[in-house]
Amino acid sequence: MAENAEWTRRLYYGDNINVLRESVPDASVDLVYLDPPFNSKASYNILFKSPQGRDSHAQIEAFEDNWHWGIKAEAEFDEIVRCSNTAVAEMVIALRRYLGQNDMMAYLVMMTNRLLELHRVLKPTGSLYLHCDPTASHYLKVVLDGVFGKNGFRSEISWKRSSAHSDAKQGRRQYGNIRDILFFYTKSEKWTWNWIYTKYAKKYMDGMYRHAEEETGRRYRKGDLTAARPGGDTLYKWHGVKPYHGRYWAYSKEKMEQFEKEGRLVYSKSGMPNYKRYLDEMPGVALQNDWQDIPPASRSEYLGYPTQKPLALLERIIQASSDEGALVLDPFCGCGTAVHAAEKLNRQWMGIDITHLAVSLVEKRLRDAFPEIGFEVEGTPKDLEGARDLARRDKYQFQWWACSLVNAQPYRGKKKGADTGIDGLIYFKDEPHTVKKIIVSVKGGESVHVAMVRDLGHIVEREKAQIGLFVTLAEPTGPMKKEAAAAGFYTSEAFGKNYPRIQILTVEDLLAGKDRPRFPDPTAGGLTFKKAKREKGKEKEGFLDFG
Repeated sequence: MAENAEWTRRLYYGDNINVLRESVPDASVDLVYLDPPFNSKASYNILFKSPQGRDSHAQIEAFEDNWHWGIKAEAEFDEIVRCSNTAVAEMVIALRRYLGQNDMMAYLVMMTNRLLELHRVLKPTGSLYLHCDPTASHYLKVVLDGVFGKNGFRSEISWKRSSAHSDAKQGRRQYGNIRDILFFYTKSEKWTWNWIYTKYAKKYMDGMYRHAEEETGRRYRKGDLTAARPGGDTLYKWHGVKPYHGRYWAYSKEKMEQFEKEGRLVYSKSGMPNYKRYLDEMPGVALQNDWQDIPPASRSEYLGYPTQKPLALLERIIQASSDEGALVLDPFCGCGTAVHAAEKLNRQWMGIDITHLAVSLVEKRLRDAFPEIGFEVEGTPKDLEGARDLARRDKYQFQWWACSLVNAQPYRGKKKGADTGIDGLIYFKDEPHTVKKIIVSVKGGESVHVAMVRDLGHIVEREKAQIGLFVTLAEPTGPMKKEAAAAGFYTSEAFGKNYPRIQILTVEDLLAGKDRPRFPDPTAGGLTFKKAKREKGKEKEGFLDFG
């Protein structure tokens, strides 16, 4: 297990419970944000849009939001029963008696085990925010109470994630659900906290700050300078005026003289002084637990991930519950909004996800938004031997990872079945209004042969694509190279260049940066994935570039 903080600014591929146990020390994390699957009996997908705006047939499951009771759930239940936190063990046993052995119980067992690990890695001053919807929020709160104790709960925050639905027209017979819930817990009674303020409403400002200085135009309201109880010599006359009957001055005569010199006093017709409370000096309204002012991710921010949360939401949480330099952990990092916000706000960060696709998307997002920083990606192949190991263990994860090497979207997502010969797609724009397509075929076997290249050529022709990429773990043979060369070229009229119609790319060369796909690419990365907006004004020192 790591002994220091040198392992921060890292993405991990893998089951978060294993990563937490193997790589994250006790009491090392300042803030945890998790947005786990909600067990809503649905598969959340990344729906790729074709450049023409139509839905592509490529549909990629980012995670399978469907937990079932089985041997894995039984094993995790047994771990909880044997854990040192007997209160949690009793709570989970009681939940199982009540709910039985079903999908909801499997989900809660999975979450309980991970929350125990997250509690372990939190510092005594640390906080945890769990983002969920009403599907299982009532059960998750019981689990959190067990893990963090009866004094760990701080707040239940409601975030309005969408406007009103028109479900009534579809026959809905209950209230519309337009909010998510965030549970805020702390590990101890002393936690990091920074007040967040929101702007005053215009009606409030117009009513309360209705006065303005003629010289400066600064808006202010009048503040009372009297008090109910004496505090020293506070019965003096000020410009011949004393406080009203039964009242005292709230400040000493010396302090009043200071206010006068600073121009902070304004007088009523009776000569009674009032203190000028300037609007531009007021912080705003202290943030409450009903968040209606943050809309869903905007079009300019949206990367195609259906459960993507807006950057402003994560920035608010990170600013409130951590300081600069603190370590933020997201164990279900999805498309990486939490780690993006952490980097933007000068925090350390760790992100974990169980799919190569999600980790690749987060890696691309961070490199687009923060091209000057360095970070580690753990659990993904770094060299040829690592790639071979992944191909042996899970050919589908290998295919999805290999697609990320050429910036391709995996074809038909996680659907495991008959081999169509297409493993990935890349879209690119050649002429101003013409979008073209590249077919990607990935081979993770120990040997490859010429018939595979010939088959790719047929697929490119059948799909009316312009180019085919043959990504191979094994070294291509001489006949394969001849077959690829015989396919000829795709000619770009817009750029006046020829590009090989069939290109053979080895994983080894792609990892080493010795080779890359060749095609007309005015958007510098193709049209397959939306590029995250580059963050400006980031001036950092002391970064190690691991990339």
